[in-house]
Amino acid sequence: MYYSSGNYEAFARPKKPAGVDSKHAYIIGTGLAALSSACYLVRDGQMPGDHIHILEKDPVPGGACDGLDIPGLGYVMRGGREMDNHFEVMWDLFRSIPSIETEGVSVLDEYYWLNKEDPNYSLCRATKDLGKDAGLKGKFGLSDKAAMEIMKLFFTPDEDLYDKPITDFFDDEVLNSNFWLYWRTMFAFENWHSALEMKLYIKRYIHHIGGLPDFSALRFTRYNQYESMILPMVKYLESHGVEFRYNTKVENVEFAIGGGGGDGPKREHTGVGQDTIQKIQATSGFFKRNPASTPTKKLAVRIDVSQEGEKSSIDLTENDLVFITNGGCVENSTMGSQNSPAAWNPDLKPGGGWDMWRRIAEQDPSFGHPEKFCSDPNATKWMSATVTTLDDEIPPYIQKICKRDPFSGKVVTGGIVTVQDSNWLMSWTLNRQQQFRDQPKDQLCVWVYGLFPDKPGNYVKKPMTECTGEEICEEWLYHMGVPTDKIESLAKHHANTVPVMMPYITAFFMPRAAGDRPDVVPDGAVNFAFLGQFAETPRDTIFTTEYSMRTGMEAVYTLLGVDRGVPEVWGSVYDVRNLLNATVKLRDGAPVTDMKLNFIEKAVVKKVLKKLDGTDIATLLREYHVI
Repeated sequence: MYYSSGNYEAFARPKKPAGVDSKHAYIIGTGLAALSSACYLVRDGQMPGDHIHILEKDPVPGGACDGLDIPGLGYVMRGGREMDNHFEVMWDLFRSIPSIETEGVSVLDEYYWLNKEDPNYSLCRATKDLGKDAGLKGKFGLSDKAAMEIMKLFFTPDEDLYDKPITDFFDDEVLNSNFWLYWRTMFAFENWHSALEMKLYIKRYIHHIGGLPDFSALRFTRYNQYESMILPMVKYLESHGVEFRYNTKVENVEFAIGGGGGDGPKREHTGVGQDTIQKIQATSGFFKRNPASTPTKKLAVRIDVSQEGEKSSIDLTENDLVFITNGGCVENSTMGSQNSPAAWNPDLKPGGGWDMWRRIAEQDPSFGHPEKFCSDPNATKWMSATVTTLDDEIPPYIQKICKRDPFSGKVVTGGIVTVQDSNWLMSWTLNRQQQFRDQPKDQLCVWVYGLFPDKPGNYVKKPMTECTGEEICEEWLYHMGVPTDKIESLAKHHANTVPVMMPYITAFFMPRAAGDRPDVVPDGAVNFAFLGQFAETPRDTIFTTEYSMRTGMEAVYTLLGVDRGVPEVWGSVYDVRNLLNATVKLRDGAPVTDMKLNFIEKAVVKKVLKKLDGTDIATLLREYHVI
């Protein structure tokens, strides 16, 4: 497996891998990573579809990308996904997945046309004082000291960030800024989360710094992500004869480690392809490996499953490939209702992704450390709720804030609206309506989440964790400026709200070190790979659709030896234009020469600029308003 860039390999069809017709694949889970691995097995691995078996513990596919109309409960979306135009793997795959709405076009085609004709941007990023625009004016509000703290983190080596929280590097200069409000609510970062992941995010999305305040950098699907992304992939796989086994819990994967078998396959950590830059990265140690890695042969020999209470095993040979979705951000999610709160149930049980990973990790040090992510659910939880408005009583209050007709079928809020003075740090959003294909035309589905669910609300004087759907709706209506004498009636009779508690939703953001997540294909692995948000792949960032799908592509390409490049993570961090632009945007457009410098620093800057005058470097600095 190797990385590539550009379009030389982007449209090439790889040759059929040797021996693929004699292999079978077992995929654990049906989230984006698992479904992507199945799609790549079919499309590029050219494996017969009936040789692919997908094991899913739930009765429906999709993992965290859900969206359901549950009888007796209502519409539920646990979360949403923000995407950009440089999700290279995602678009590589979706160009091949047929649309389930329009004959003869791909999911990428319809997504591209939609976002070209109806581009995303927000007209109100934050409110305060009961629905009034917070007046942030797209500014980050960073002092020179705060900007330097961010820059220092950007240049700090990864090794110096292991197991450290964000607060080791940012103080109130950053944490009280508009920048941190934008950032934490958009990506769901908490102050105690990983400084390493914060740095990786800044590097990964350096090209989007300027688009953070108004979300102009983002793109969204037409419907909820289950209907827009998961269903087309499932239909594609079913059309190729792929087997789905639902209500099938995988309790363990048993491995034979060593046992006199010597070393496992010797694969290049990343092959060199035909690209000089990628060759340098592949041979320079740029891609750090798991410190617990060994070349010892590691063979998956058995999958232990439980289906409808019946336990059984699937025996494996070297010709049986296993793709393991370890961990899971929506594990142990619970739903409340209009009249009941969502329960708190963090206890891990057999058949879930966390318990399975713990059993797997006990078998070899290179299989990661799940306890780093799942041992403190109070630090990884937050709550969301889906509010369905039932008539035309509530929509006018929405329209007053988002300044768009929510029934237009086009962009509404353009991303989340954060309530700056909410005790829960509440954010809410309306994507294009209807969010469900069968949703009545006079109803709206609103997604609400609270980053601080343990704090008492401003209107409902109790924690979000203890609130019914109706009470969460009341808190939301209050912050939209609905008169208090109308709030109770509107929440009770004119909306249906379903709360969801997710104890491990930000588990992947917990401080970590090298080796805490297993490599997608560990050294010495014969016939297995790890998938999803808790597998390790270089440079990309978790909590994205792209990360999940990238692990699926890398797993298939590595185990089958598919001779085609995996698109590298978009190289914006290596583009000087992006670096210059981000530097100025973070300072709200002020040139670097306006920074408060002492006499000696000013003299040095003046001398450097004089030497650069008349060069292309000076022209570039002026073009991006750095000077």
